Amino acid sequence: MLKATYHLPDLPPPVDLDTVRVWKALAAANRALAELKGRAATIPNQGILIDTLALQEAKASSEIENIVTTQDELFQADLFPEGPQSAAAKEVALYRNALRLGHRQLAETQGIISNNTLIEMFRLLKGREDGFRDTPGTALKNDRTGEIVYVPPQDGAAVRAHMGALERFINDDAASPLDPLIKMALIHHQFESIHPFSDGNGRIGRILNVLYLTRTGLLDIPVLYLSRHITQTKADYYRLLQAVRDAEGPEAAARAWENWVIYMVQAVASTATTTLSLVEGIRFQMASVKQRMRAEMPKLYSQDLLNNLFRHPYTRIDYVVQDLKVTRQTAARHLDTLAEHGFVAKHQAGRSNYYINQELVRLFLDVSGGQ
Repeated sequence: MLKATYHLPDLPPPVDLDTVRVWKALAAANRALAELKGRAATIPNQGILIDTLALQEAKASSEIENIVTTQDELFQADLFPEGPQSAAAKEVALYRNALRLGHRQLAETQGIISNNTLIEMFRLLKGREDGFRDTPGTALKNDRTGEIVYVPPQDGAAVRAHMGALERFINDDAASPLDPLIKMALIHHQFESIHPFSDGNGRIGRILNVLYLTRTGLLDIPVLYLSRHITQTKADYYRLLQAVRDAEGPEAAARAWENWVIYMVQAVASTATTTLSLVEGIRFQMASVKQRMRAEMPKLYSQDLLNNLFRHPYTRIDYVVQDLKVTRQTAARHLDTLAEHGFVAKHQAGRSNYYINQELVRLFLDVSGGQ
């Protein structure tokens, strides 16, 4: 028997989120975000962070859906998209592409996150042509007991109406005076409760988080992703998400919303701190490699070549040709020289050579727990 559908509230919900606990969490998160935003701006080419961190997010977000791949498989798939790939690697690459699409459209629409953008991301992610579902949504079950704990809106017209209201709340800054981080938490809960797509709602919802942080100016570029934190605290994430739906009465609802918001805000603070360490690691490595290249091979060094090594942890001749506007012969010579001096490790796949920035990959492995 289906559990009664949770009554989706208008946003913001009718509860007081101006509490001491919430503001303490906000203060820490906003400090961490401000530091991350400032440090990220010191990387000479912002595309380095967008590309490398987006791929890490794609991997972490997909793991929540039990789509697991290794760093090597992931980079190999990115390096040779025309070659054989596992289903997991393909899914991760599609997520990364959907994230890029969302960021590009955010820039093109001057900060508007539209439902059309969400639908386009879904279509890219799932390889489909439909949009918001017209069919009943999947009932969500307790993994341990199998009990149905939540049934999203079942009627297509209701889904579209709820998503229209959410779109207005996302983009109308005058609609609520709440701190943007609180709004992000409310938006994420509402999106996941509407469950507007037939599949991929978790991944699209996690992309929506970082797009919202970028549209509000808390970040200049999308470099903060909550998926790793959610993976590490998965039980708390689902428990608090569901507690809001199960709350009965104003006091219980206020407590459940407060706990949910604090969880999400603390996730931002924790992730910002981790991402800051990653950005600092990239910045340190770039400075060190730059110094070594200038000392050991001054005629070869260029900022474009340095950027290439960090934008593509696994690089190939074609990437150097594209980034440096040189011939294939020159690009091959550059990469072989870098390999001889230990800046990259040379490998072969079939008839093609590729080159790994091992120190950068090791940095990613440290952050992701070694996988």
